[in-house]
Amino acid sequence: MRFDTVIIGGGLAGLLCGIRLSENGQRCAIVSRGQSALGFSSGSLDLLSHLPDGQPVRDLNSAIALLAQHHPAHPYALLGAERVRHYAQQTQTLLADCGLALQGDVDTPHLRVTPLGSFRRAWLSPAEVPLKPDVSQRTGVIGISGFPDFQPQLAAASLRKRGIDAHAEEIELPVLDTLRDNPSEFRAVNIARHLDAPEHFAALYDALHPLSQQYDVLYLPACFGLTDSSVFTQLNQQLACPLHLLPTLPPSVPGMRMQFLLQQRFIHSGGSWMPGDEVLHADIQNDRVTQLWTRKHEDIPLRARHVVLASGSFFSNGLIADRDRVREAVFDLDVLQCDKRSDWYRDDIFETQPWQQFGVQTDAQLHALRQGKAINNLYVVGSVLGGFDAIAQGCGGGVCAVTALHAAQQIAAQGGEQ
Repeated sequence: MRFDTVIIGGGLAGLLCGIRLSENGQRCAIVSRGQSALGFSSGSLDLLSHLPDGQPVRDLNSAIALLAQHHPAHPYALLGAERVRHYAQQTQTLLADCGLALQGDVDTPHLRVTPLGSFRRAWLSPAEVPLKPDVSQRTGVIGISGFPDFQPQLAAASLRKRGIDAHAEEIELPVLDTLRDNPSEFRAVNIARHLDAPEHFAALYDALHPLSQQYDVLYLPACFGLTDSSVFTQLNQQLACPLHLLPTLPPSVPGMRMQFLLQQRFIHSGGSWMPGDEVLHADIQNDRVTQLWTRKHEDIPLRARHVVLASGSFFSNGLIADRDRVREAVFDLDVLQCDKRSDWYRDDIFETQPWQQFGVQTDAQLHALRQGKAINNLYVVGSVLGGFDAIAQGCGGGVCAVTALHAAQQIAAQGGEQ
């Protein structure tokens, strides 16, 4: 099978790259092993919150200049501030075109409320996620009886420590009794499949309406809206006060909705979605990938002018930790890592861990390096890249989006299949 571009990995980076290429007229395929890390995310994206030394980022341009000076392996340092800003703005437009209503902008990061009642800096957040509230608002934090993945008392107590007049409440929702009987099934995604049904809207509204008359704003766990925000919109039109949703423990409904909408956009744009498959190995000749061999297609190789590696980090098995080294799973690419295993981690689990920055090495154009040489038609994007700590630096979503669109831009500039 022949394509213009084959993308390995169906998470945020792979999907954004695939959508951009397919909508540019390329014949593009995404090979995806299964559910990506996107479904386990909050649905919010961060761009860059902290420098590696822990210093908060106040200005994106100056922060990336410092990265280029002191941390040249960081993906943002490789691309430069102008490109990072350009691709971040393109991402905002692309996500909106995919039907994702997100709040935020590259120049105006915000503080979103977390399920623990703390505040976390973000670049983009789903429209239903609450931002740092006005201290004068009387806030009702609503739990669902028997739901183990959100504790309203904990969230309300944390908000009160931050000066917010917050109080915990609970609703019963008998329509969920069939799930409540089995604690392993009483999870946000399964609840959403019930509450998204039109016949259950009245029960949800009836439970929330009295509380909406007592408070200035309500926070509820994100337990509806798997494919769209219609229930959320309808509730806000009818309740007496605004309603916001807090993502729960993974899998997350907002994260799964982002995955679903991006996947649908890729397919509708003409892309070939290959789920439940994985690339096992590749043929490389003259510093170019010539063929990809997958588990499902066995003796039928995938041939493409360009290949994009968006396989994710350790969570998605894009990186594999052996006893003496970390390796990239498909091409055995060069990996940025500490030589001694004892240097991979620090004893204090609350410190930033060196292994978080392990990942594939590339040149300035994001071409993969293998034994020090660039593979000219293989681009590396997203969390499989090395040189950054997505959690400590608050840049995971941004790196995925920016590098994906940079790779797509370079590929599109070279034209389609020949």
